[in-house]
Amino acid sequence: MGDGLLNALARLLSRHLPGKRCVLVTDNVLWPLYGQQVTAHLREAGYTVEACVLEREQKVEPDEAACGDILMSFAEKPDFFVSVGSGVLTDLVRFIAARCGLPFCAVATAPSMDGYTSAIAPLLYHGVKAHINAVSPQLIVCDLAVLCQAPLHMIASGAGDVLGKYIAYADYMLGHIVNDEVFCHTCAQMCLAAADKVLTHAEAISARTPAGIRVLTEALLMTGLTISIIGSTRCVASMEHNMAHYWEMMKLYRGQTAPPHGASVGVAALLLVPLYHQFVLEDVSAIREDPAIAARLSREETHAFVLAAYGETAANALMKVNPQIFISETMHRARIQRVKEQIEPIRAVFHKMPDENRLRQALQTLGAPLTCQDLGVDDEMRNLSLHCAADYRVRYTLTKMLRECGLLHKYLAAYPLPDGMARDTAES
Repeated sequence: MGDGLLNALARLLSRHLPGKRCVLVTDNVLWPLYGQQVTAHLREAGYTVEACVLEREQKVEPDEAACGDILMSFAEKPDFFVSVGSGVLTDLVRFIAARCGLPFCAVATAPSMDGYTSAIAPLLYHGVKAHINAVSPQLIVCDLAVLCQAPLHMIASGAGDVLGKYIAYADYMLGHIVNDEVFCHTCAQMCLAAADKVLTHAEAISARTPAGIRVLTEALLMTGLTISIIGSTRCVASMEHNMAHYWEMMKLYRGQTAPPHGASVGVAALLLVPLYHQFVLEDVSAIREDPAIAARLSREETHAFVLAAYGETAANALMKVNPQIFISETMHRARIQRVKEQIEPIRAVFHKMPDENRLRQALQTLGAPLTCQDLGVDDEMRNLSLHCAADYRVRYTLTKMLRECGLLHKYLAAYPLPDGMARDTAES
């Protein structure tokens, strides 16, 4: 990270990546801004560069078509790849690099997401967001002069991605407390420290000062690094990311442009944070196991709900990889009992979360979307996501806990499901 690094790229590559033949991947927006400059610089330094410029009218999606474009752009296997872009382009190249068994360099053009240091590629396959094991870059180049020029909405998206870590942290701790889930304290603290820094430096980030952009970029790099350390996104993504992915998939299903991922994460966090503070005051001694068990849907009804919420393709994919969409009665009772036994540690975690107003103020300072309406997400999609997004992954979340304890309908009373849909019989 530093200034003027685009013009030092050849020197950095020679130090960290083997060979002189590379495929440079960017899009038609970034090509005239940075791709052309980087290509010329590398060729002048003696590198053989094949440029793959993904041409799209609106924006590149991380889908089968983009992967195919990249693979068909070079005739002979290169020594390495170079991505010039932010989230989507980096994820596409990390996937292609992994499949080709080659290293790659990520040239960052915006501090818009935490995936630069990640080894997991979120890609769309038949319209379904899949998280595929790939590789992290051998070299990440963050030219602050470039990052400070990134559009403010992309900077706000990066900040929203980091601020969503408060939700991810709380759910990660919840899974540890209730389900004895393996928990990395170091990674959790890295994410929490990153979120705290972005929250307190919102004005400097919004002003696009070098110091502010450095804070945001470091926060994104450090949180993404936890993905490589623990081998999953558990530390950085939970219900807030599930909701964001749901909105993205549903918008694409409708033939509409998906909202920016980090911006969606920020809006989802605003919707979710009040639920955690509400639970701090919950009298869990009043929870009764038998009514909670009786209220849940059968396995068939659960599958029918997921099918109605996600559509056939996505629902079948989710049910295949998520065996705990329907849990046994024994596990259900054990979780309820553990929540009641461990209520004080749970309250302690939730009590430390920033309140909704502080998060809203930071996002407002950054000019980020604050509501689903700002994202183009209608009320029905918003409400449905709050009820169904916990089914997107196997990981334990607050909303999954509320559902299993028979409390979800009370907490989401302001967000009713569409007519004819129910996630448990208490909502019917």
